[in-house]
Amino acid sequence: MTGTTDLEGPHQTIDRYVKAFNDSDEDGLAKCFVEDGAILDGMAPFAYSGPSATREWHRHAMALAGHPGITEFHMALGTPTHNDIVADAAYFVAPATLSFKVKGQAITQTGATFTVALRRVEGRWLIALWAWAKGAGGGTDDALRK
Repeated sequence: MTGTTDLEGPHQTIDRYVKAFNDSDEDGLAKCFVEDGAILDGMAPFAYSGPSATREWHRHAMALAGHPGITEFHMALGTPTHNDIVADAAYFVAPATLSFKVKGQAITQTGATFTVALRRVEGRWLIALWAWAKGAGGGTDDALRK
């Protein structure tokens, strides 16, 4: 299983996951995740779990985005409100911003929250679960309604 090195902490794993998302790097996303991981997102079917969770979520998200012409996703995290480590478990919460383009027009979703639970597996910090709570307007759902 690939993932972070012993020198990296939970925050570095999250940074690598965000970079992989921003680069649309499906393999990079999967390398940050435990095999039995789970995702809770604001788009149906809302929950993804198991060995292919992150790949299924990414493919589904990109397929949904492609129909109305949503491109150039970019996630940015703010200062964490929780960044706790207890033994081989970590809990991370940060405000998040998601920007993207809809048919070339820039849109920014603010006020979202990215919550992550991580586990240390064989000396590596890996994401066990993440959840995205949408911000107030400006999200992909708003773009789909237009």
